[in-house]
Amino acid sequence: MAIDQRGPVLPGDRGGLSAAVTGRLRDGAALPGEAAVRRADPYGDDLQLALYVCYELHYRGFAGVDTAHEWDPELLRLRAALERRFLDALRADATRHDDPAAALAELLVEPVHGTGVSHFLQEEGKLWQVREYAAQRSLYHLKEADPHAWVLPRLWGRAKAGMAAVEFDEYGGGRAERVHARLFADLMSDLELDTSYGRYLDAGCAQMLATVNLMSLLGLHRSLRGALVGHFAAVEVTSSPGSRRLALAMKNTGAGPAAEFFYTEHVEADAVHEQVVRREVIGGLLEEEPHLAADIAFGVDATGHLEDRLGEHLLARWRAGETSLRVAV
Repeated sequence: MAIDQRGPVLPGDRGGLSAAVTGRLRDGAALPGEAAVRRADPYGDDLQLALYVCYELHYRGFAGVDTAHEWDPELLRLRAALERRFLDALRADATRHDDPAAALAELLVEPVHGTGVSHFLQEEGKLWQVREYAAQRSLYHLKEADPHAWVLPRLWGRAKAGMAAVEFDEYGGGRAERVHARLFADLMSDLELDTSYGRYLDAGCAQMLATVNLMSLLGLHRSLRGALVGHFAAVEVTSSPGSRRLALAMKNTGAGPAAEFFYTEHVEADAVHEQVVRREVIGGLLEEEPHLAADIAFGVDATGHLEDRLGEHLLARWRAGETSLRVAV
């Protein structure tokens, strides 16, 4: 038995599925069958936390948990059922395009009067809202490039080379202090947030968990490599203009120089990345495997669908003067 000594603590449960998963990791408890999964809300707290915890075993694990659980057949069986429930819902609710160019074309047009989270934070955001946004996003940004790295062995030629080039930048170009996850930790320090990996898992809303789970789901399955590339393209296409607004939000709220720098760094970097991903990664993948076009488009659509759900949650809470977090930070 090898017990993880580092890593985040196991989160509190949010229902029967997540309680069963954490119980399995603590003391080998039995897991529910697929009928229980089919009854669950595919976007709800319980299913999304259960899935997040299953995926985290492939990243850094949890303190005090046996590393063998990463390949526990019963956990993998349950994870597969959770994935099917989530993926079926996404295919039904998010699919809008079967052509990657059409899906991305909509993202390349900046609205004159935007209404999303970055617009809100730039125009009227308060420091407490910026802190909440950083705590929520830490569930992704402290592992920023990792889910996407899984696709590299599943690509070749131009697609692999382009993806590797972008990932190299995400990992700081070989400089530890420039790794984007490190830069986000510096942002969190400016905002007086705990920079420990996974610290805000209990605080994160279901909508945030779903955006991170999508990356892990697509990254871990070779059959979904096209959708992972589509997801990555959607992230890079929308990152530069969004980062410009968030940099201003950090400046306007006095968040601090490292907080502002994280987003100014992404304005330039992701403008370049967007071109590489569209031309080399997507172009190269379609050249080799044209049958993956609809999968790429689905990855774009699913990313937008989940980001919209997250944005709606954050803005509804903030405009009501309420916290977007499940627990205070």
